Amino acid sequence: MKQRRLHDGMELFRRYEGNPILTAAEWPYPAHTVFNPGAVVLEDGTTLLLCRVEDHRGISHLCAARSENGIDNWRIDPTPTFAPEPQCFPEEIWGVEDPRITFIPELRKYAIAYTSYSRGGPGVSLALTEDFKSFERMGVVMPPEDKDAALLPRRFGAYGTWVLLHRPSTQIGAHIWISYSPDLRHWGSHRLMLMARRGAWWDANKIGLSPPLIETPEGWLMVYHGVRQTASGAIYRQGLALFDLEEPSRCLLRGDEWIFGPETEYEIHGDVPGAVFCCGATIAPDGDTLRLYYSGADSCIALATASIKKLLEWLKCTGRPPVLPQA
Repeated sequence: MKQRRLHDGMELFRRYEGNPILTAAEWPYPAHTVFNPGAVVLEDGTTLLLCRVEDHRGISHLCAARSENGIDNWRIDPTPTFAPEPQCFPEEIWGVEDPRITFIPELRKYAIAYTSYSRGGPGVSLALTEDFKSFERMGVVMPPEDKDAALLPRRFGAYGTWVLLHRPSTQIGAHIWISYSPDLRHWGSHRLMLMARRGAWWDANKIGLSPPLIETPEGWLMVYHGVRQTASGAIYRQGLALFDLEEPSRCLLRGDEWIFGPETEYEIHGDVPGAVFCCGATIAPDGDTLRLYYSGADSCIALATASIKKLLEWLKCTGRPPVLPQA
């Protein structure tokens, strides 16, 4: 199978040979597709995927799947884990989608940033949980049109502010922004963080965060998706950037090339052909292997792995600081 490689032949991402690892056929109740899972390793070492499940109406909810090794033998909740509640949260009337999970040590809770879909379009909502059984919904924190959001795991700066990455669609385009909050509910100091490029670039039309940022000694490693519109439709691929540990709004390096794109049958054919899209990743017990849980063509869940060390090496060799115009 063809793989995306570095200039010296070093492989970056390797697909799991048993892909896809989860499809609607495994689900314990009727589902059209399962895709775009958030991912986290729980305290007992279990990997939990909070999967987006689209029903036959086209409305999405979230359902948890658990595995001891993060690869196979998934145990799926028999009913939806996190279903829309439009009676109390009208922004969820058309479903909840694309969760990204961050463990917050200060709160001893998991924060789920997800897309709430309403008549106004997609917006960003937050929920907190200790056990993925009961949830404290915090409601909309970024109104439509906004999505692809994730929290950083701790406070920053002299005032101890929380940090949220998200992707609003504005008159200047669909770029990644960063915002700050004293309490996880009221957000401000919005700042453009990383821009989609223009013209023939692989990330020319829009970009968005993939999994939550990954903390490394070199900085916050960002895996992000870029979209290029072609005559036959959009192509979704993955790229890399690196941000300062103490000032996460400051981009240190951005790779010019995409590093992971659709190649296989399950990535090319499906509800959204030609798309690899990721909301969740975990780090294996060796501390270096990144496990990327991604959607193939918005129709199944697959797994790819990479060395964090090699991803950083690639960025150092091929990346450059971006030029970021003012919003």
